[in-house]
Amino acid sequence: MASLNYEFRPISHADDVRNISLDFGARKWRIPWNSEALASYFHPVGFVTTALLTFWYAFLPSITTLYIIFVGMGITSILIWWGIRFKLIRLISEESEYSRNIGVSYGVYGAAGLILNFINIGILSYFNAGEKIGVQILLFFLGAIILVLGILSFLFIPRFEGEITSQSSFDFSMVGKALKSPVIWLAAGAMFFVYFFYTGVNYTTPYLTDALGASVGIVSVVGVIRSYGVTLISGPIFGFFSKAAKSPSKVIIGGSLVVVVGLLVLIVLPANSSIVVLAAIIAILLGFISNGVFGIMSGQLTEGKVPLTIFGTATGLLSVVGFLPDTFSSTWFGSLMDSNGKGAYTQIFWILAGAAVLAAGFAAALLVYVKKNKERLVAESEAAAAEAESHEVAADIAS
Repeated sequence: MASLNYEFRPISHADDVRNISLDFGARKWRIPWNSEALASYFHPVGFVTTALLTFWYAFLPSITTLYIIFVGMGITSILIWWGIRFKLIRLISEESEYSRNIGVSYGVYGAAGLILNFINIGILSYFNAGEKIGVQILLFFLGAIILVLGILSFLFIPRFEGEITSQSSFDFSMVGKALKSPVIWLAAGAMFFVYFFYTGVNYTTPYLTDALGASVGIVSVVGVIRSYGVTLISGPIFGFFSKAAKSPSKVIIGGSLVVVVGLLVLIVLPANSSIVVLAAIIAILLGFISNGVFGIMSGQLTEGKVPLTIFGTATGLLSVVGFLPDTFSSTWFGSLMDSNGKGAYTQIFWILAGAAVLAAGFAAALLVYVKKNKERLVAESEAAAAEAESHEVAADIAS
């Protein structure tokens, strides 16, 4: 059980800044409350700028303006928010526990999404889904929620010891170190292909209707389970799998290969109503596995001993590369469906199976690389931690 103790200690000049001491048995963190720190600054920036863009979106501007808004949201959410979220969870986690904790966080993320989805449905239903005012009120509501989260993150997310150095300016050498790390690039490659099939398996739902003639009831059940049940439990379960296996990469490899098998089964089965129930079960299973695997992807960074000093940069790179399929996959699959009708589903499943194989390949490559270079990676991580600590000590002495 953690004990929470409060103390006061001057950080710089005449400023008295409250510190929080978190005591977890033998492990203790001193956490200065400093709004200039990475997590307590960029998290509000990600939230607040996304909120402002959402408010702009609520005015339902022209299509050109919407392109600008969506590009902006890509920067404020993917580049800023997601990377810092990963680092915050890393800062409160032992290295061996990060994969479990990030998986649990996806469960919380799913629960929050469930609640918001019900509220969204209620707003649209009250104003009628086709009414312009309903969409605008919904967007203003979401923008307000995001803005409140930004304010709360500014007030309550602390700076963690060792999170950043005492340098007054941004250190571009950290970016260089991240860009030169094979672990980060291998993890980013695995993330790219996992996210590709994670989003792509959603096509199994329309496949049930278009190709197999499934009833609305079956499709609705599959949709509800995949949207709510799977999201709530798959992340935590895969997080615990990852901790038990002591390797996120092993779980990613296993999960990706199971996805390949599931997709191949859908490919070879006859596309008629006789297999609707089996196909629905496979669709739910694919959703469960892909969601769970996606939830532990950033755990490969701790497996590869990526130092805390560049962890934020690493997760930013992971997010930028990993979410790239959003820029082309829907257009690609849409064009296949326009050209080939129901036959496109077989092509899509083959493409997704190929992506799952490549995801397993990248994860296996990272596993091999870490095994061959474990001593060096551990030494580099410890050296980075010692350097960060020396900066903290120097800052304490200077103050």
